[in-house]
Amino acid sequence: MNSEMMEALQALAVDRGISPEALFAALADALESAYKRMPGAEEFSWVTIDSETMEIRVFAQKLDEEGEVIGEEFEVTPDNFGRIAATTARQVMGQRIREAERDLKYEEYAGREGDIVTGLIQQTDARYTLLDLGRVEALLPQAEQVPFERPEANTRLKAYIVEVRKTSKGPQIVVSRTHPGLIKRLFELEVPEIADGVVEIRSCAREPGHRTKIAVGSNDPQVDPVGACVGARGARVRMVVNELRGEKIDIVPFSEDPADFVMKALSPAKVNEVLIDEETGTATVIVPDYQLSLAIGKEGQNARLAARMTGWRVDIKSETQVAEEAAFAATDWAEGEWVLDEETGENVWKAADGGQDVLAGDYGGSAEEEESAEAETEAETELETEAEVETEAEVASEASDEEVAPEASTEEAPAEETEEQ
Repeated sequence: MNSEMMEALQALAVDRGISPEALFAALADALESAYKRMPGAEEFSWVTIDSETMEIRVFAQKLDEEGEVIGEEFEVTPDNFGRIAATTARQVMGQRIREAERDLKYEEYAGREGDIVTGLIQQTDARYTLLDLGRVEALLPQAEQVPFERPEANTRLKAYIVEVRKTSKGPQIVVSRTHPGLIKRLFELEVPEIADGVVEIRSCAREPGHRTKIAVGSNDPQVDPVGACVGARGARVRMVVNELRGEKIDIVPFSEDPADFVMKALSPAKVNEVLIDEETGTATVIVPDYQLSLAIGKEGQNARLAARMTGWRVDIKSETQVAEEAAFAATDWAEGEWVLDEETGENVWKAADGGQDVLAGDYGGSAEEEESAEAETEAETELETEAEVETEAEVASEASDEEVAPEASTEEAPAEETEEQ
């Protein structure tokens, strides 16, 4: 009987992936609980199991009034404890085995945050997707899924482990398809230089489902980091793109120089100059006019990813904008301020040198400029007056000519009649 029980426990341990020692400990705890429920059981007692002979014995010690152990241990194994052991083992061992399995599964994945796993899509709904990892299931929440990505049932999917939670029902593994760490792990699988540590992914910025930018550097001067990640004819990066369902990936070399790094981060746009302001953390980028839309990207995507990857606030300007700003700054503007006129309720320009105030929309220059403007206005008024006088004279002359013409025609008529007679 004992040999059969030993073989059964060993077979159960192999089947469930649990060590025989863990099963013996679980069985001893179960038998101890069963003994303490018996009438007249000792309060402080424990069960021992011989792993070779499978002999089960119960020992106990006395307790004083304060609960302290006194005296020597003595055996209190009941006569019918074999039958009790069999019944208790059937009732308790299943629960203890499940608890041991949950602990083993949690320990297996507890230290794997940041790792990548491959699972079989088992169930999909509006809230989450379940991935079958073999012994456990992984939870892919809707917030961690790529927009517009439609997981199909019974297809394999790679995901990034974000968190491993220990619950009463076993470990809960939360995975993600949008985490930037997924990009790094996928490149580690496809690029041996990254797995060996020769090439490193120094920075990564991603908009899931659309575009990703990564900056790579090499610890070996003889190894091209960009070429190692791209592979022969783009074979390596193509595998990553296929796993991400066609998401575009830009690979740029990392640089310690902030200006050079920002310039490379805006690839494929061509940049003329980058001005770094360390106080404000801003990188002003000057690009040709025909490269402005490419540098900004669709809906600002290229500039936004470059800013995330470099850590600088990127301000992109065209050559024409820079020239206009320089011309605007070089203009000598009048000094003063706009104030509200309480009587009229309009904004007026108050010149700093005490010049005359003007209404909103009028020119508010210096005093000399206002005098020259008034002189020009007077000269224009005189010219307009002279033009009006000349116009009136011409009109009067034309009117007098029209009055004289009829009289002449009247006088000539009788002469013609006389000749005819």
